[in-house]
Amino acid sequence: MRLLHIFVIGALILAASFVYKIKFDSTLQAERVAKLSGQLRRERDAIAGLRAEWAKLDTPGRIQGLAFRHLALRPMLPTQFDNFDRLPARPQAAPSSGDPIGAMLAPMPPDTTGSVER
Repeated sequence: MRLLHIFVIGALILAASFVYKIKFDSTLQAERVAKLSGQLRRERDAIAGLRAEWAKLDTPGRIQGLAFRHLALRPMLPTQFDNFDRLPARPQAAPSSGDPIGAMLAPMPPDTTGSVER
């Protein structure tokens, strides 16, 4: 009978230590989750701040002001546009040496340009 009591007391001590270990591990995991939640919240706040700054920097009015200030751009003239019927004809490249793709990639003659005549 005495041996059974010692065995039961030993089993209770082992069970208590196992429960304590589980509680300690769960406390560590809870602290880790809380720490990660705080980091996640800080990162989301940082992303929101960066998006707000990007929205401010990306406004068309600001970009237009920077373009006027720093670039020597001229306004578009109506003469820069033309109809499709005035485009030069597409050059007909004859396949040379049996390579039709290579013939299409061959350089065009220098007199053929995409610019509009004035």
